[in-house]
Amino acid sequence: MKAISASVSKPIQLKTRLLCVDNSGAKELELVSVKTYKGRLRRLQKAGIGDVIICSVKKGKEKMRHEIVYAVIVRQRYPYIRPDGTRVKFQDNAAVLVNPKNFEPQGTEIRSVIAKEVVERFSPIGKIASIVL
Repeated sequence: MKAISASVSKPIQLKTRLLCVDNSGAKELELVSVKTYKGRLRRLQKAGIGDVIICSVKKGKEKMRHEIVYAVIVRQRYPYIRPDGTRVKFQDNAAVLVNPKNFEPQGTEIRSVIAKEVVERFSPIGKIASIVL
């Protein structure tokens, strides 16, 4: 995992519902934990674009429901700042399911827009994305 060039705010916290934008079978995810989060006692864990999270599948195919899966956040509604000074924000919060060992995507295509910062950190996700913004 490489560093991200943008100054990404971390607005997504525990129990947040995210859309799953790949074709793995899940439709809606709920954030359970943030991988590699180190914080203060009793402080809620937060995540932003490019973070690896652990989620529970809330809606989707019957065999996928109630599974604990790993995902990478590819869009967030709250604005963040890129190094050239532009502010970027999306319509919704979205994630892509990945394998827990090598963080390669589980699906074969991403049907919507993802952030450029995610491709910097996880290049296999950028290969299956249709639009990178």
